[in-house]
Amino acid sequence: MGSRKIIVIDRDLCDGCGLCTTACDEGALELDHQGKAVLVRDIYCDGMGMCLNVCPTGALTITEREGQAYDVEATRAHVRRTRGEEAVAAVHSGEEEASPPAPSELRQWPVQLHLISPSAPYFQDADLLIAADCTAFTLGSFHSDLLRGRRLVIACPKLDDTTNYVEKLTALIRQNDLRSVTVAIMTVPCCGGMVRMAQQAVEQAGVDIPVKTVVIGLDGTMAAGESDLGGCCPSA
Repeated sequence: MGSRKIIVIDRDLCDGCGLCTTACDEGALELDHQGKAVLVRDIYCDGMGMCLNVCPTGALTITEREGQAYDVEATRAHVRRTRGEEAVAAVHSGEEEASPPAPSELRQWPVQLHLISPSAPYFQDADLLIAADCTAFTLGSFHSDLLRGRRLVIACPKLDDTTNYVEKLTALIRQNDLRSVTVAIMTVPCCGGMVRMAQQAVEQAGVDIPVKTVVIGLDGTMAAGESDLGGCCPSA
């Protein structure tokens, strides 16, 4: 037994709402016969403090004290027994610390293709990312892997009114000395329209710039990596 971070409950402040018991994926907290939150066992508490934010009275704190080490396998068995097999996947492995918030790589506004101005100064001499709406919600590393260092326009080729999209993209490409164009789409048929619009815009703009497509799988991975679509007049 050694010193480690672990949850502490102030019983005087606890109002028995029970929010902490459901916020803790490890099932380390429960309400006792007096309706107060208690720590079931030291070994079930990972010390990450995910329960702190839901407590309306501030009764929960993380402190450094003597306690049994967090036991992942025992915790999984406990959760399996009390909450069922599906809940086990949410149990913290104990192998990593909480990650700091990832910084946003967005450097302009607006981003919707309907709203952007092709003559906006931030597009000049830029690397352009044309992204289907769903990609940012599917690829967890969208900001770090795709958006970083690029200017962004987003659209949905299926649900948007795309009547003027090719014309607008053509103007954007023609008016700015773009270094490259990257098209990010989902691996679904409706997203193919985004690639075709980008291809037509580059062709109509009459410029010779590299165009790439990045395909995102439904599981959040880059399903096909990056495939080069060529220069000014890429083939379909």
